[in-house]
Amino acid sequence: MKSNKPKAPVMIPVENIVPFDGHPYKVLDDDSMNELTESVQDNGIMEPLTVRPLEDTDNYEIISGHRRYRAAQKAGITEVPAFIRAVSRDEAAIMLVDSNLHRERILPSEKAFAYKLKLEAMEHQGKTCGQVGHKSRDDISETESGRTVQRYIRLTNLEKPLLELVDQGRIALTPAVELSYLQPEEQKTIIQFFESDEVTPSYSQSVRMRSEEHTSEL
Repeated sequence: MKSNKPKAPVMIPVENIVPFDGHPYKVLDDDSMNELTESVQDNGIMEPLTVRPLEDTDNYEIISGHRRYRAAQKAGITEVPAFIRAVSRDEAAIMLVDSNLHRERILPSEKAFAYKLKLEAMEHQGKTCGQVGHKSRDDISETESGRTVQRYIRLTNLEKPLLELVDQGRIALTPAVELSYLQPEEQKTIIQFFESDEVTPSYSQSVRMRSEEHTSEL
């Protein structure tokens, strides 16, 4: 019987490791990263990365460990320990999202793009297996309802400045969802208005803006 336990980590050159294409989590060169870099310089990488081999190359794509990878780069380390998992991109996307959603601090924008990435991967798996429609938003999170997941995914339709206001806590999730239905040009107008007045929309204001935009299209 084959064991499901991952094999022991191996040392992989940093130059042969690449970030997961389109991963939703921000890796910032902030104070926290500086602390991690110092730790890596003193102790090395204590927790191995998880990577997958990229077909027809000598490179590996990160599934888990983007911050550790960046810290290793900043620390000048040439090799890092990593578990190698021979999985598809869809499987890797789901693993990537699930391994980060438990974090204590996660921005609304990160959660939004993470849920979207996982949903797309699950839907693609369903199509590949001939099970179109088998997966749904209810399967994305163990802690949040499908409706909440859908609301977060709507945030990916916001223009970047508005999404940043959501991350800053200046726009709550519910009004942000309403604003996400506006056209990009309408969103840009709203951005200019609220930046100049240093205020953010309430839920009722957001609903009214969406309603006015819908009426103007009729």
